[in-house]
Amino acid sequence: MKQEKNKQSTETISIDETLPHQINAPSFKGTGIKIEDPFVNEHGVLIGDSLYSSENSPLENWSDETDPAIMAGDEWVHPTNDIGWNTAENRELLESKRKPQGVPFMHPSKDVSIGTD
Repeated sequence: MKQEKNKQSTETISIDETLPHQINAPSFKGTGIKIEDPFVNEHGVLIGDSLYSSENSPLENWSDETDPAIMAGDEWVHPTNDIGWNTAENRELLESKRKPQGVPFMHPSKDVSIGTD
């Protein structure tokens, strides 16, 4: 049963440019940034599947002889399914790429809010 649960899959895990299985994950909708699928890095470890456990991972096979530097570098970080997107700075980055929410409801030539304040 454990093998079935930990099968490596590079299938899409997003729905409508969101990662709904992660409660605090930001929405990429309207930012122009495409959510990327999980990938297998050069060490045979699945990155970006949100399971954080891979049979070939040095973390799963750690010993006194394991050099921690083996897990350094971009090949260990998923571009869109990474905990770093939950930081305030990266959320602001995504928000700055979105069109203002009022755009579809604004009149093209009349300021209908004039004199309402």
